[in-house]
Amino acid sequence: MKNIVILISGGGSNMAAIVRASQQQDWARRYGARVAAVVSNKAEASGLVFAREQGIATEVLDHRPFPSREAFDAELAQVIDRHAPSLIVLAGFMRILTPGFVAHYEGRMINIHPSLLPAFTGLHTHQRAIDAGCRFAGCTVHRVTAELDVGPILEQAVVPVLPGDTAQALAARVLVQEHLIYPRAVAQLMRG
Repeated sequence: MKNIVILISGGGSNMAAIVRASQQQDWARRYGARVAAVVSNKAEASGLVFAREQGIATEVLDHRPFPSREAFDAELAQVIDRHAPSLIVLAGFMRILTPGFVAHYEGRMINIHPSLLPAFTGLHTHQRAIDAGCRFAGCTVHRVTAELDVGPILEQAVVPVLPGDTAQALAARVLVQEHLIYPRAVAQLMRG
């Protein structure tokens, strides 16, 4: 069985979309794949409740007590590795990962970013797209590399920027597309 481990920090809506797709499309039978665990750096992450309700193993590793990013990432890798992952999926995991952590999972870790990469890496992507006068925005699924938001692109979706758009309105429309393309990208990787 190919185990998928999903990392979240909050509500986990992309994680939930992936879990639902895995159930509806029967990834276990079709691809020999399953969401094996959901890991969060925040105990109060509401996405953990959804994962538990689906019978998925959950773990919490609070980053705050660790003296450095490296120390946290080393422990996080141990937590993840207990689930023998074929794929690590970052789904709103709000931590910048260290190069050592990324190297440990090289070729096995993906992320979704709320812009049409390579445009608008980092934060505040929707407002930045509006401020730049973009007519289109969107989201990108990409492989994770040591450099933030620049890994090879696996899938993208385009969303129009409408006259009078706010960052919140644009974000809501982009999120709808995220929930479509992220499960599709994971399924393609599990299909091999």
